[in-house]
Amino acid sequence: MSAPDFPNKPLLAVTMGDAAGVGPEVVVRSWADPLIHQLCQPVVIGHPEVLRQAAQLVGAQYRIDELTHVGELVGQAWTADTIPCLSVASDNLLEVPRGTIDGRTGQAAYEAIVRAVDETLAGVFQGVVTAPISKAALHAAGHSYPGHTELLADRCGVSDFAMMLYLPQAEVPSCPAGLGVVHVTLHMALREVVDSLTTGAVLAKCRLAAHVMRDGFGLAEPRVGVCALNPHAGEGGLFGDEESRLIAPAVHQAQCEGIDVEGPFPTDTLMGRARDGEFDALVAMYHDQGHIGMKLLGMHRAVNITLGLPIVRTSVAHGTAFDRAWLGTAEASGMAAAIVTAAQLASRQQASRAQQAD
Repeated sequence: MSAPDFPNKPLLAVTMGDAAGVGPEVVVRSWADPLIHQLCQPVVIGHPEVLRQAAQLVGAQYRIDELTHVGELVGQAWTADTIPCLSVASDNLLEVPRGTIDGRTGQAAYEAIVRAVDETLAGVFQGVVTAPISKAALHAAGHSYPGHTELLADRCGVSDFAMMLYLPQAEVPSCPAGLGVVHVTLHMALREVVDSLTTGAVLAKCRLAAHVMRDGFGLAEPRVGVCALNPHAGEGGLFGDEESRLIAPAVHQAQCEGIDVEGPFPTDTLMGRARDGEFDALVAMYHDQGHIGMKLLGMHRAVNITLGLPIVRTSVAHGTAFDRAWLGTAEASGMAAAIVTAAQLASRQQASRAQQAD
């Protein structure tokens, strides 16, 4: 099926996330952000009744327009007071108590992700934005993925991918295109990180970081900083030799390829240097090394971007928050930022493809 005709506004698939978590609420709350509707046409993929209940929870007067197949998207343009919802999943998820881990909501979240990815690969949507899922619920449904990123990569058939945590320029004023941190390793035990690091893996993430800041965010010459693994960057080998043995050779190779990259540098000072505008993107060696600093800089507005996919995909940078689910108090600015970022990336991708076609 060809993509619907929204030449200036990309059509984005927004998955509802785990129905027992904060996903439905943050999706509904984000709908009030006028910038979203200026930049894109979002369509939720999930269960329409869950969305109705979330709208009632927050006192929003949205009309939920239930769609049963993608053909209903063609030629449609919804106003900001309507939430179009492409219906997936069984009604059995409505029986799951809020704030609990359950395979039924895990299965529903999985089906929404698969539908969003497949329809985007087919050209129906121009990007995917995901609300948080429960990895435990996903596993309870029989899907053994460490998280969203690995599921998306598997569905898209790619092996060279990475998670980037991104802060829009408004959160880091010294960074002209915002600030991103790409992770070499991701969802694994800390004791496994060292054995998983290779020069090739660090080099691949340097390439992805430079690529997204150049082609995704429009920087002609993005500057990339690379984190050390050990305290004080190993202190000349006293605290480990991974910097000289694995990381520095990757930085050198990236420089030989024309990437403006430096490092490895101690992370405790590198994050501040990046915040002050010295770098446009960082490469972190493991999950928390990148996440902690970025979330301190902008906890609620951080956006998760998956690099290396043939499609645009962004997400919130928080989890299902089962302890706060369905209380009507969820913070939705991160979801709004994820949708806006996806719209910007998708629009630039559309423009690039149109230019290549000419």
